[in-house]
Amino acid sequence: MLRLKSPTDFERVRRGGQSHAHPLAVLIACRQAAGQAEPGPSRWGFAAGRSVGTAVARNRAKRLLREAARARADATAPGWDLILIARPPLAEATLPAASDAVVALLKRAQVLKNDA
Repeated sequence: MLRLKSPTDFERVRRGGQSHAHPLAVLIACRQAAGQAEPGPSRWGFAAGRSVGTAVARNRAKRLLREAARARADATAPGWDLILIARPPLAEATLPAASDAVVALLKRAQVLKNDA
């Protein structure tokens, strides 16, 4: 699973992507730059703002999102840049709940391989 790390990549996805909301998280999905002959693997970014809670809560929320996304990374179609943003209830959620939220968001954004 490739990661989005640079602030410029995050800004590009946030400006050009489409957002999809869930009570536990928000997904922003954007197509990668179209200059390539074949789309590269999807790249993932994770964020949690101060509204989620203390640094411990924010880190836990991001760990939950990363693990939930890792389980679905192979099922994601190539050529996407994706950012998952934690919402405050995620800090108290379990991994199955976080996984369900990520799957629902990916389906809604139509970025899974079996979605057309």
